[in-house]
Amino acid sequence: MTPKYDEGSIKTLDWQEHIRRRPGMYIGKLGDGSASDDGIYVLLKEVMDNSIDEFMMGFGKKIDVEVSNELISVRDYGRGIPLGKLLDVASKMNTGAKYDSKVFKKSVGLNGVGIKAVNALSTSFNIKAFREGEVKEITFSQGMVTDEKPLGKTEEPNGTMVSFIPDSGIFRNYGFRNDYIVNMMKNYSFLNSGLVLNCNGEKFQSRNGLKDLLEENLDAEPLYPVIHLQGEDIEAAITHGNQYGEDYYSFVNGQHTTQGGTHLLAFREAIVKTVRDFYKKDFDPSDIRASIIAAISIKVEEPVFESQTKTKLGSKDIGPDGPSVRNHVVNFIQKELDNYLHKNQEVADVLLRRIQESERERKAISGIKKLAKQRAKKANLHNKKLRDCRVHYNTNKEQKEEASIFITEGDSASGSITKSRDVNTQAVFSLKGKPLNTFGLTKKVVYENEEFNLLQAALNIEESMEDLRYNKVIIATDADVDGMHIRLLLITFFLQFFPELVKKGHLYILQTPLFRVRNKKKTIYCYSEEERVGAIGELGKNPEITRFKGLGEISPDEFKHFIGEDIRLEPVVMKKHESVSQMLQFYMGKNTPDRQEFIIENLYVEKDEV
Repeated sequence: MTPKYDEGSIKTLDWQEHIRRRPGMYIGKLGDGSASDDGIYVLLKEVMDNSIDEFMMGFGKKIDVEVSNELISVRDYGRGIPLGKLLDVASKMNTGAKYDSKVFKKSVGLNGVGIKAVNALSTSFNIKAFREGEVKEITFSQGMVTDEKPLGKTEEPNGTMVSFIPDSGIFRNYGFRNDYIVNMMKNYSFLNSGLVLNCNGEKFQSRNGLKDLLEENLDAEPLYPVIHLQGEDIEAAITHGNQYGEDYYSFVNGQHTTQGGTHLLAFREAIVKTVRDFYKKDFDPSDIRASIIAAISIKVEEPVFESQTKTKLGSKDIGPDGPSVRNHVVNFIQKELDNYLHKNQEVADVLLRRIQESERERKAISGIKKLAKQRAKKANLHNKKLRDCRVHYNTNKEQKEEASIFITEGDSASGSITKSRDVNTQAVFSLKGKPLNTFGLTKKVVYENEEFNLLQAALNIEESMEDLRYNKVIIATDADVDGMHIRLLLITFFLQFFPELVKKGHLYILQTPLFRVRNKKKTIYCYSEEERVGAIGELGKNPEITRFKGLGEISPDEFKHFIGEDIRLEPVVMKKHESVSQMLQFYMGKNTPDRQEFIIENLYVEKDEV
């Protein structure tokens, strides 16, 4: 029977209810905190952006941040929200001062939505404004006012303080990763020279902007010192290393645009154009940009982003009366980078040698690449190593960002995941045997080795990481010695040839249960020995205990529990100052005595801890 469609079918949602029903429209994906772009970090960022905007306008040189397992608080020392408008700013959509470009000329948040989304998606949201000796405080829960204190006197300096607890009903099993919080604070400090950020007892401050950012993120000595270029409302930093791939950091009005946009496209174009003109040679763009590590930051009036989470710039113009973003970036880089190269002949010589090296390697494998592409196409069509997901064949952008691929070992594990996956967003790639240890090998092996060639083709990352077909690349191997070895070999492959995949937070390890503990009434899946002991205590006498030896032993019906809403993923994260080359040399190179000693020492530590 066709549902009745009349006046009663038309619903109007309150702002809180709309945000809570459609959180993805406001903060992107939800997640549990295992990925750097999960919603709980977006909530913190939305609050931080308001405080950063105050600093950019010249008010308040310090921001205090506290992040615990639940409660997050941000205190700035800007002007403080006008007290009579505090309720409206925190709870009325499309309300804020940033519509007045005279007050906030080049701010991050412009649509008056961000802080309201934080409010609606928090079980507790408290906001205080300190202004000229007076304070106003309001507390909310899920966007509804629970307490509004009358105007009071205070000796606190001007500014705003926001404290909130994300709603665990929306952000299920969430937890903050300190690495992501620290990285966020560092980026804010690099982009706002002179700002002091105090976060969980640690101080973040930068004097040299993007130069500091690049030097912080280098995992080995660059081929030449970082080129630091600064202009009005634009800043860039450039160097080259010996790694494969291109590594960029892009920002707009202090916002980390992780997906790039018009400014990053112009930056990449400008570097190629400038280098070609300087050397008077028509180098291939891929050779010029091979192994580049660079950052670009611009300021734009009333920027247009492609989503509420502001990860990709869509603006074509700098401002109403300014040039296009492309012309602004290209003209700046052409002038400043050309001047630098003319004044620093030694750097120019090093850069030329790096480009020529890349050119030689590219030409040496060009024939192999052509044959490898043909093999990959044939294998994917006929051998079905890749069981793709449907998301690539529709235009649902939100679903495309949820696309993931499981890299499995063996037919049984592959079969179980394939039968239990979400065919819309989850793909499966089957490995045949153990991958090759690629440490110390050149990229030629990617095309000569069938497994790696097919994997690269499945991910679509040969030309650029921007073409990556899956937001999450998930290694799904058994939790035994062989499975761990395969994980290491795959991580080595990605770090060696596609380090951006790891650095940009796309690589994960699938966590699957080690035990199943059950009785006639309840089944509990346990991911550790501690959870197993707890489950036995909960279920009482003599429950049935099963130890899963491999993924192939888990039935498709059971697997649905582990790769659905409650999926547990461990991100592969590079820690501060870890050198990829040194780490791979130690773990995957020919240094058996040192590695043996390391393993023995760490085994003893674990034994003592137990």
